[in-house]
Amino acid sequence: MRTITILGSGNVGSHLAKAFHHAGYQILQIWSREYDHAEQLANQVFAEPVNKLSLLYPTADVVVIAVADDALFDLALDLRMRDSLVLHTAGAVSMKVLQPISRRHGVLWSPQTFIRDVAMDYASLPFCIEGSNDTVTQQIKDFLSPVSNHIYTIDSTQRQWLHLAAVMVNNFGNAVNALAQDLLHRQDIPFEILHPLITMTADKIRQGGLWQQQTGPARRQDQRTIDSQRRLLANDEKLLKLYDLMTELIQSHTLQNRRNQ
Repeated sequence: MRTITILGSGNVGSHLAKAFHHAGYQILQIWSREYDHAEQLANQVFAEPVNKLSLLYPTADVVVIAVADDALFDLALDLRMRDSLVLHTAGAVSMKVLQPISRRHGVLWSPQTFIRDVAMDYASLPFCIEGSNDTVTQQIKDFLSPVSNHIYTIDSTQRQWLHLAAVMVNNFGNAVNALAQDLLHRQDIPFEILHPLITMTADKIRQGGLWQQQTGPARRQDQRTIDSQRRLLANDEKLLKLYDLMTELIQSHTLQNRRNQ
């Protein structure tokens, strides 16, 4: 499998096109509904830009569909690539949506945030794969091996749970940091003061045992500090609710761990 067509020129499609190109694959075509978007990415990977499905070559070894979930269902109605290995990149969509497109189909999903113009170390990316049968799964693994060694065979149910966990650690985690940034901005305090703490927190994750690493007033059952911080948030109902929820979660888990010791 040496030739690839990529449908989608957004964040995910852009990075995958570059990753495959750097790995030595030939990118035949880049498709996007907006021709100028397809052209911009195609110029970077020496591919042909197209904005009509009817212009896609039927000879591509692999077709990677990197579009929004809703658009994925729409493409499944119009696209037919019977002889190609067809993969989608969605974390929360079953591979069965690709059955009308090709008998050889599957999922190629990376639980990572892709930002179009931010450089990435593709070799370190984890890829979660699933194929329509064991042979296809192995073909996907072989296809990805020049790109990354971090390849995991994850079935549809596991992928749903992993996608949920990814939302929690990435989207929810970023939102909490953004709330803290807003809070400090209102008090004219530079958020950069917390950068080393955020970095250390991220680094500690690699050590495992995250509940054992938990610190702070909730972990210590420091009710005086908790009450003081709740008073600071008295005029922000949503943030106070989040603070109470997280505090209760940490306290209850801490007490449960102590009972089990």
